[in-house]
Amino acid sequence: MKKLIVLLLVIGFVHITNGQTYNNFETDSIAASQSYKPSKTQFMIRGYGHTGLNFMSNGDEKESSFVGSAFAPIFLFKHSDKLMFEAELEFVLENNELEVGLEYADVMYVLNKNMSVRAGKFLLPFGTFMERLHPAWINRLPTRPLGFGHDGIAPSSGIGVELRGAFDLGGPTLNYSAYSTNGPRLKDGSIEPEEAGMLSFQNYEDNNTSKAFGGRLGLLPFSDSSTELGISAYSTNGAGAKDSAYEDIGAFLYAIDFAFIKQVPAISGFVDVKAQYNNSNVDTATFIEMHEDGDEEEYSFDNQSNSFYGQLSYRPTMAESDFMKKLEFVGRYSNFNAPEGAEWEEKSIQYAFGLNYWLTWRSLIKISYQTTETEGGHGGEGTTTTNGFFLHWAIGF
Repeated sequence: MKKLIVLLLVIGFVHITNGQTYNNFETDSIAASQSYKPSKTQFMIRGYGHTGLNFMSNGDEKESSFVGSAFAPIFLFKHSDKLMFEAELEFVLENNELEVGLEYADVMYVLNKNMSVRAGKFLLPFGTFMERLHPAWINRLPTRPLGFGHDGIAPSSGIGVELRGAFDLGGPTLNYSAYSTNGPRLKDGSIEPEEAGMLSFQNYEDNNTSKAFGGRLGLLPFSDSSTELGISAYSTNGAGAKDSAYEDIGAFLYAIDFAFIKQVPAISGFVDVKAQYNNSNVDTATFIEMHEDGDEEEYSFDNQSNSFYGQLSYRPTMAESDFMKKLEFVGRYSNFNAPEGAEWEEKSIQYAFGLNYWLTWRSLIKISYQTTETEGGHGGEGTTTTNGFFLHWAIGF
C-alpha cells in the first residue's frame, strides 16, 4: 500500500509539472521546443526635474519667489537594433499656470555605423548648448546664457528631417549633422509691435514654401575626446508669411562652439570649459510703427544680432575630503547685442557665479549670483542693472 501511494504521488507530481509547461502548439507536434529568445524591443523612461528659489532686484524693485517645479519625462523606445523613437514632455508652473510642452518627438533609423536619419521634432545642433547642455541637471547654472530661450537668436528645435553621424579618423573623431526643417517666422509687428524683425523658430506648420537648411561639423582632435570644436549654420530664403511683403525676407545664422573637459592632476580635479558664439543676419525689411495719436511711420534697421557665452567650472575630484569632492565652482560670462534701431534694441552683459554641491552623479544643489547690465531694451534708453540670487535643486533620472 505504501509503495502504491508513493507511486501515485510521483505520477501526480509529474502530471502537474507538465501541465504548467507553456507549449507551442504549432511546433510541438513536429519538433522539440526551442529555447526562449528575449524581445529586441525595449522601453525606458528617463528625464529630469528641478525647483528652487529666485530673488531678483532692479533698483528699488525687488522680487522673491519659489519657482520651477518643472518635470520633464523622456520616453525612449527601441523597436530594434536600428529603429528607435524618443520624446520629451515638459510640465512647468509659470505665470500661475501649468504649461505643457513637447520638447521633441522623433523617429531615428540607423543606416550604418557612420550614419543615421531621424524625422519629427528634434533639438537642433546649432552649437551645443540647446541640444546637449540645457537640461537643469546638466546646465551648471540655474539660468541660461544671454541669447538663448525666449527673445533669443539661437534656434532650439525644429520639425523636419536630419542626417547625422560620426567618423573615426584614427584618433581624432569627426561628427556631422545636416537637416531641413520648417523655416522660421519673421515677426512683422502686427501682433507684437515691439518685436518686429525678430525670428520665431516655433514654426509647427510652415507659413510659406521656403524651408530652413542647416548643419553642424564637430571635430574632436584628440583621442581622449577632451576637446571639441564645432561650427554650425542655419539659413532660409524666406521667413515671412506667404503672399505678404515679407515672404522673401531671408536669414542666415551661424555659430561657433568650443568644449574642453579633463581631469588635471596638477590642480587635483576636473576642468570643464564651454563656449559658443551666435550670429544672426536677417534681410532688411520695412516695418510700421504706430504712434499714440494714431499716425503710422515706416522704419527699417540693419537686422543683425549676436551673442556669446563662455563658462568655466572646476570640481576638485581628487581632493582627500569627500565633502570637497562633491563641490563645483562655476563662472560664466555672456553678452547679447540686438540691432540698433529696432524696438527690441539691446546691449546686455551678464556675469554669473555659482557653487554646486553634487548629491549624486545626476543630482545637485546650485547656489548662484548673477548681475546683468542692459543698455536700451525694447526701445528704452539708459542703462539698467539687474541682480539675481538663485537657490535651485535639480535631479536627472
